[in-house]
Amino acid sequence: MDRTSRRTRLPAEAPSRLPWPSLVVLGAAAFVMVTAEMLPTAVLPWMSAGLEVTEPQIGLLVSIWAGVVVVGSLPLARLTRRFDRRAVIVWSLVALAGSTAATALVHTYPDVIAARLVGALAVGLLWATSNAHTADLVADRDLGRAVSVVLGGATLGTVLGTPVGAVVADAIGWRAAFGGLAVAASIAAVLVRFVVRQTPRVADVAERAATNGAVAVGGGTDASERGVRAAADAGRGIRPVVVVISLVALLLVGHYGAYTFVTRLVDVPGVPGGIGAMLFAFGVASAIGVVVAGRFADTRRALVRATFVTAAAIAALVLVGASTALAVIVVLVWGVASGAVPPLAQTLVLRLAGPSRRDLAGALIPVVFNLGIAIGAALSSAAVNGLGIEALPVLAAGVVVLAGSALAVAGRSGRWAGSTGSAGSAADRSAVSGSGQTAARVQG
Repeated sequence: MDRTSRRTRLPAEAPSRLPWPSLVVLGAAAFVMVTAEMLPTAVLPWMSAGLEVTEPQIGLLVSIWAGVVVVGSLPLARLTRRFDRRAVIVWSLVALAGSTAATALVHTYPDVIAARLVGALAVGLLWATSNAHTADLVADRDLGRAVSVVLGGATLGTVLGTPVGAVVADAIGWRAAFGGLAVAASIAAVLVRFVVRQTPRVADVAERAATNGAVAVGGGTDASERGVRAAADAGRGIRPVVVVISLVALLLVGHYGAYTFVTRLVDVPGVPGGIGAMLFAFGVASAIGVVVAGRFADTRRALVRATFVTAAAIAALVLVGASTALAVIVVLVWGVASGAVPPLAQTLVLRLAGPSRRDLAGALIPVVFNLGIAIGAALSSAAVNGLGIEALPVLAAGVVVLAGSALAVAGRSGRWAGSTGSAGSAADRSAVSGSGQTAARVQG
């Protein structure tokens, strides 16, 4: 074997040690982001009384937020694509802290909307940038675990952040809940600045490789692998990313269509703690699903399986009235399966995008998730009004099955280069060794 072959040999496929401090801090930022989005629903009655508006108007604040994320994420990601990602994350968190503090201080509903618009724009940019930065922090084989750590913080925002906000609002007032969140966002900004590791964009490495025919990177094995991956990435197209992200959007329409009416679908007599206990169990199960998702190497197959299990659980909601035990089991299975979907989908999209399109993929992810929530809620409301709540589980499960079937078929078309998470995937190996034009040098 010649020297060039030895230089381009990829590392072993065993998972390496994750940059835990960086990922935990990014997870904390995700916790703040999700809590900021959903906090109006947690403090709804107190905020409604304090601003002297109706509760639906307070609920509209969440819908407006989601719409702004959908519209603003891509343009902002494009505007900041040449900036240092860590700095973008820091200043976006500062903007979110200012927006949340302003929400706590203003006294009219229009002023609250204005403050929330700034926060939504900041969060849209935060999601896009933190998604891409997470992928550049780790070797490709570790991407699934890294994404699960960060999204674990987002799940905690739903399971823990919003209930705590409700407790604070009840004890002290809704303004105190927003004020506390502003402090948390400020702390997160400081932690990102001093804890999260700064890393060169792998896309920039790819650009230098295309120009110079070689990549000179330092910092050890993972840096070497990033250089090889970047050089191998040049030939990938955007079509697989568009296909996958469109099907994930369809999947989310079905899932969130059912979840919009979860309080009616799982309100079963005889459950200790009632609907609150069922929702808490669903949240805990979702957190478990996020953790489990990080253990799968073949992201595409795992996503397809999680999709079909989610569909089965949603369809089984028609049976929950027959038995309290069955109701609990269905909710737990639904929570685990649907909780695994976001990290699996995000990991797959980032891998298919490759380093050169990571910023675009990172921006598309929050857009798709918010569209899934909005469209799913709207269609399910129309279905319930027209056909009744009894028809919703079957309709929603059908949409999820359609998405899962399309994902399975698309996966067999051979367009899933890099989706398994192996550091030495066949596509990357052939791109490196077959061209004979790219060599990676590890300095130091």
